[in-house]
Amino acid sequence: MDMKRDYYEDIQMLPSAWEGFWFVVLLAALALFPLLGGNYYCYLANLIAINAIVAIGLNLLVGYTGQVSLGHAGFFAIGAYTSAMLYGKYGLSILIALPAAGFTAALFGFLLGLPCLRLEGPYLTIATMGFGMTVTQTIGHWSFLGGRMGINTPKLQILSWQLSKDTEIYYLIIAVAVLMTIGARNLVRTRVGRALVAIRDSDIAASTTGVNLTYYKTLAFAVSAFYTGVAGALFAPVLGFISPENFNLITSIVFLGMVVVGGLGSIFGSIAGAALMTILQIQLSAVQDLWLIGPLISSISTRWFNVGGMANVSNIIIGSIMVAIVIFEPMGINGLYLRSKRFFKSWPF
Repeated sequence: MDMKRDYYEDIQMLPSAWEGFWFVVLLAALALFPLLGGNYYCYLANLIAINAIVAIGLNLLVGYTGQVSLGHAGFFAIGAYTSAMLYGKYGLSILIALPAAGFTAALFGFLLGLPCLRLEGPYLTIATMGFGMTVTQTIGHWSFLGGRMGINTPKLQILSWQLSKDTEIYYLIIAVAVLMTIGARNLVRTRVGRALVAIRDSDIAASTTGVNLTYYKTLAFAVSAFYTGVAGALFAPVLGFISPENFNLITSIVFLGMVVVGGLGSIFGSIAGAALMTILQIQLSAVQDLWLIGPLISSISTRWFNVGGMANVSNIIIGSIMVAIVIFEPMGINGLYLRSKRFFKSWPF
């Protein structure tokens, strides 16, 4: 019988030998993936891992604390530009630039969290959205950051190891993603995680039981921004070129969509939602080439949309999928997984 007799059993990373076995299998599969997947699939895996880091960080704020944000594209941009300037212009190692980008974004997250303490619902959403738009507009007007033209990001190098291919940078990104996933998983099982959940359920009840709302709300913003800043620092070398247009409002909406589609308050859901949304974005970028429905969508776009309408068809499809998931499965992909797991555990009874 799975009965926890001690608090430390609840926060153990691998409670059983069976889970430890599958964790080792997962690490082995991730390590061998570049040998089997090739450069393109490593590029796709890199984007999924980066988006998963963002989704996990955003879920800590939205799913666990109940604070909705539409400004995470701003933190993403801060992390990307900070790391690009540190290792590109000033020649610092990526091992220094990576945490520096995360802590810089966390500082801005802390500063944003302070004025947002008394805001809830749509007011908080508008405030965070304004922050994200302010960051991108400011970057676009600073010439030393490339302005609207953007900047090129050089290839990464760790000591004498040159990371020039997607298959090479893959190991760095996956290692960071695994570590930050473990960190988030442990965080939500500690006293801090329980305080965040208490604030989400009822901040008044949490305050009466001794939870410091000011401390934990600003902490949630800072930790969430730290995750997003690190992801932005990894995103810059993968893309090879960054500009303010890479960090617009749609980016923040897509990040929030990953969390909602994957499942609020779930680390696994964040990863699943990031994987689904990333694959959809890439596959639907050439929607006219899709089998069977590609020519039909192309003809509809030509007849009913303007000249640039085809580029928005993918956003329409992704938005429709998000709406369908929210309507038919409010718990997202994680809800589907839990229901399937419960079904097979009780089958055939």
